[in-house]
Amino acid sequence: MNRIENYSDLESRIVDWLKDYALTNNIKSFVIGVSGGIDSAVSSTLAAKTGMPVYALGMPIHQKEEQETLSDVHLQWLDDNFDNVTTLKYDLTGVFDIFRQTMNGYGENTHALANSRSRIRMVTLYQVATSVGGIVVGTGNKVEDYGVGFYTKYGDGGVDIAPIADLYKTEVWELGKHFGINSGIIEAKPTDGLWDDGRTDEDQLGASYEELEEAMETGSGPGLESLLKFSSMNSHKMQPIPTFKL
Repeated sequence: MNRIENYSDLESRIVDWLKDYALTNNIKSFVIGVSGGIDSAVSSTLAAKTGMPVYALGMPIHQKEEQETLSDVHLQWLDDNFDNVTTLKYDLTGVFDIFRQTMNGYGENTHALANSRSRIRMVTLYQVATSVGGIVVGTGNKVEDYGVGFYTKYGDGGVDIAPIADLYKTEVWELGKHFGINSGIIEAKPTDGLWDDGRTDEDQLGASYEELEEAMETGSGPGLESLLKFSSMNSHKMQPIPTFKL
């Protein structure tokens, strides 16, 4: 699904929006995690193009070699191309392992552990952000954030600003090409990188991003069943927290 006619114009609009928000709210910098995937590559590049200080973090936790390599490649690309970007790398594997051991009998549920990886990264991003007077930039796209709720609540869903959350994944890929982002990142199979077995997003969702986008736009197609299933199952993520009212 590609609704964008001019990617240079889109770039300008998002970059200006980020700068305007920062200036209006007295924000000093942007902080973002770089996973090796296209969403974080594009989001970090947009932040870098504001000219404001940007802190880009690699945060491996028992990461597959290819995922960590792509993260390192993009961090280096940012460092080479933007004087306003500070790249940082924190191997959080030891932190995660200690957390898992500390939980005793509650540290073995694989789904919970996958979410905990994401939440440990969120804590790391906010530690840096608070230290530098910054805000955390989200990396979720439209399918993940508003279609199927494919993110960890208070993990990668814990952000302050979301520059690409109204872009479909295919549009994020195109914006990445427009920026000249490493082809290996663009061509890599999308994955959240939270599982030891290396499962992809499509493995988990049962449909490709293109199929899910078609279902979101038209209400039909091969991805509709997966869209309805996950949007229902994850609706609690996409709605306000239930609050008892007096």
